[in-house]
Amino acid sequence: MKSLVINEIGVRVAKRLGESARKFEGKTILITGANGFLGQYFLEAFVHLNKSFLKTPCEIVAADSHITNTTTNDSLGALPYRFLLHDVTKPFPVEEKPDYILHAAGIASPMYYRRFPLETIEVATEGTRSMLELAHKSKSQGLVYFSSSEIYGDPDAANVPTAETYNGNVSSIGPRACYDESKRLGETFCSVYHKQFGVRVMIVRPFNVYGPGMKEADYRVLPNFANSIKAGKALNIYGTGHQTRTFCFVEDAILGFLQVLLSGRSGEAYNIGNPSPEISMRGLVELITKLSSRPVKCEFIPYPESYPAGEPMRRCPDITKAAKDVGFAPGVDLEHGLRTFLDWTQHAYTGMDL
Repeated sequence: MKSLVINEIGVRVAKRLGESARKFEGKTILITGANGFLGQYFLEAFVHLNKSFLKTPCEIVAADSHITNTTTNDSLGALPYRFLLHDVTKPFPVEEKPDYILHAAGIASPMYYRRFPLETIEVATEGTRSMLELAHKSKSQGLVYFSSSEIYGDPDAANVPTAETYNGNVSSIGPRACYDESKRLGETFCSVYHKQFGVRVMIVRPFNVYGPGMKEADYRVLPNFANSIKAGKALNIYGTGHQTRTFCFVEDAILGFLQVLLSGRSGEAYNIGNPSPEISMRGLVELITKLSSRPVKCEFIPYPESYPAGEPMRRCPDITKAAKDVGFAPGVDLEHGLRTFLDWTQHAYTGMDL
C-alpha cells in the first residue's frame, strides 16, 4: 500500500508535467535529500519519465546523508539510479556534471531542527553554497533551492495571503532561528550566485506540503493527528486551535517545483502551496473527523516544551507569481488529499508513542 500510492502519485506528476519534460532528455539530474519526503517523489517521477516518456533517458543521481532518514525508496526495486550516501556540506563526489539540481536536502521538522540546530544551519548555508558551486562549475541549466514559508515568520494581517515581496517578520535569535534564518541566508547565496556568476537558480518556498510518505515521527500536525487516530488517542491541539494554515497535497507541490526548475526566472523566489482553504486547527480536526474511518476525539493542550515557541498564527501563500511565470495551479482539494493521506496512514503508521 505504501509503495503503490507513492508510485501512483509520482506517475501522475510525470504525466501532468507533459511535453515540458522533454527538456530532461539525456540530461543528468541531481537530487539532494533524495530519500526524504519530497525526494522520493522526484525519484518516482523521473524513473517513470525514463520508462515511459523520454526517448533518451536522463541519468538520475540521488544523494542523502540519512541524518533524519534511514530508509530508501523501496517501490523502485533494484535502484534505477545512482545513490550516494553523502552530506552535501562536504565536497561533492559527482563525476558527471549535473544539468539540473534539485537541492531538497534539509532538516525541516521543528523537533529535528531543535535536536540538530548546527546541522540545520550547515545544510541550508554551506550545503547550498556547495550545490551552487557545483552548478557554476558544471554550467548547469537550472538549480532549485528549497527554502521555506517559515522565512516569512509571523506576518501581519495585511500580508496574508503572503506574496514573495514580503520581507518577513523573523527573530534572528528565537527558537526557530536555526531553521528560519539559515533558509534566508541560503536564499541570499542563491541571489549572489545568480548575480555574480550567472548561475540559473530559482528559490521555492513550500507551504505545508503533505501526503503519503510523511514519516510517522515527523512531529508535524498531520502525521501527529494520523498517528493519534491509529493509536485510538485524542488529537492534541496546541494552544487555542485558532491558528490557521493552508495545506498543499504533495502531487501539486512536486509538479510546481519541477515547473519552477524548467520555466522559472533565475534569481527569483516562488511560493508553492495551495491558498485555499485557509483552515484553523479546530476546522482541520472537524474535517478529519468527517473523513476518518475511525472515531476521533480531540484535546486542547499547552505547547510542549520541545516545540519551538513563536509559531505563526496564520500562514497562507499568494501564488499569483508562480501561476503567471510557470503555470502552477493546484488541482487536488484538501478533502481529497486528506482522505488519500489518512487512508495511507492506516496501513503505514503503527500508532507508536511519540
